[in-house]
Amino acid sequence: MSTPAPLTVLYTYKAKMCVPHSVIMTIPSTTFHIHTSLLFDPKKKAFVKNVSIEVNPGTGEIVSVTERPRESFSAKDRDIDLTSKVVLPGLVDSHTHIFLHSYEERNGTQQMRDQSAVERIVRATNHARAALLAGYTTYRDLGTEALGNADANLRDCVNRGLTPGPRLLVATDALASSGSYELRVENKLGGNGLGLSVPRASDVADGVDGVRAAVRRRVGEGADLIKFYSDYRRKTMRFPPDVPGPGGRVLFPPKRRNPAVPLYSKEEMEAIVKEAQLAEIPVAAHAGETKAALWAADAGVTTIEHIFEDTAELEQPLFQKMVEKKTIWVPTLATAQALPADMFRECKLRVKRACDHGVRLAAGGDTGTFSHGLNAREVEIMIQCGVSVEESLEAATISGWEACGGDLSGFRVWVV
Repeated sequence: MSTPAPLTVLYTYKAKMCVPHSVIMTIPSTTFHIHTSLLFDPKKKAFVKNVSIEVNPGTGEIVSVTERPRESFSAKDRDIDLTSKVVLPGLVDSHTHIFLHSYEERNGTQQMRDQSAVERIVRATNHARAALLAGYTTYRDLGTEALGNADANLRDCVNRGLTPGPRLLVATDALASSGSYELRVENKLGGNGLGLSVPRASDVADGVDGVRAAVRRRVGEGADLIKFYSDYRRKTMRFPPDVPGPGGRVLFPPKRRNPAVPLYSKEEMEAIVKEAQLAEIPVAAHAGETKAALWAADAGVTTIEHIFEDTAELEQPLFQKMVEKKTIWVPTLATAQALPADMFRECKLRVKRACDHGVRLAAGGDTGTFSHGLNAREVEIMIQCGVSVEESLEAATISGWEACGGDLSGFRVWVV
C-alpha cells in the first residue's frame, strides 16, 4: 500500500487563508467539515485516525474535532475529503524575517543598505505568499532589519485581506545597546557628515530606564512581541572584514576575530522582560553564545534564539535554567547550515542534548536568510538531529504558538 501524500490543512479560514475583503464579508457562516483518515495532533504528539474537523468560515474558528468510529463518513455540500492524505495543522515558523531574501543572492548588509524600501516591501509580499503555499500559516517575524515598523503595516494588510499571507506576529525593530547591532562601515570620517549615511538597524537603548522606554516604543509602534540582542559580534571595527585587493586583509588577526559578547547587563535584561510583561507580550532574546543565553533565561524571556557556541562551557547550567524557567529554544538550524561544518555538527548535537534534557524546542529557521517557502528545512534538520518526527512537528505547531505568547498573541490556534 502506498503512503498517502502529505498535505497541510490551513485550519482557520479567515485569518490564515486571506482573501480580498469584499469576499470575506460575504463568506457564509454555515459550517463545513474536513474529513481525515490520518491527522497529526500536536497536543498528543501523535498521528490519529478518522478525525473530522468542523469549521465556521464566517469566524475562521474550529467548532469541533470529532473522532469517527470508522473510516466512512457522510459528506455534505462544501465538505472537504482529505482521507487519502496525511494531514497536518497549519505550521508555525518561529523565527522569520519577511523583508529579507536569501543571503546567497545578496547579504544582509547589502539588502539593508542598498535596496529600496519599495523593493523590499514588494519582495515581502511575495515571501508571504510563498510561506502560505508552503503550509506555514503563522510567522513569528523577529525584526524588519532596517525597515522600522513596516512589518506591523504588512501584518495589518494581511489581516485586512489586502494580500495573501500567513498570520504575522511581529517585533518591528529589535532592541540593542549603543554601537552594537548596526550597519558597520569604515567610511564615516569622524562623523563630520561626509561619510556614508546608513539606515538604522535596531532601536538603540541603554540602561534600565532606557530599555524600559524602548519596550514602550515598540508596543506603541504595534509590536506583538519584543526582541532584543542579548549578545552580538559588536567589535567588527576592531578588525574590519577582509576585502579583495592589495591592503584588503588585516595581518595576523586573532583566532576569534569578532566573538559574540553581551550587549546588556542582567539588570537591563530583567527590565526588558518586566516591561514586556506589563504590556502582556512575549520576549525573544538573540544569543549566539551560552553566556548571554543563560542571563536571558534567568531574566525570564519567552524564547532564546540561535545559541551556536559554548565558549564559556555553560551548556548544562543553561539547559537546567531553561527547563526551570520553561524557556523555549528556537535553534535556527536551517541558517546554521552556513556555519563551518564542525560548528554546524556541534549545533545539531546540542539540539539533541537539549531535547534529551527536557528543553522545549520551537522550529524557526531564521527564514529570510534562506528562501521563504523552504521553511520546512528546519523541521527536517531537527529530525536529522535525532529529535523524533512527532517532537519535531510539535515544535513547528503548538510550540511555535507558545513562542508567539500563546493566548497572549490574541489567537487561539488550538482546540482545547
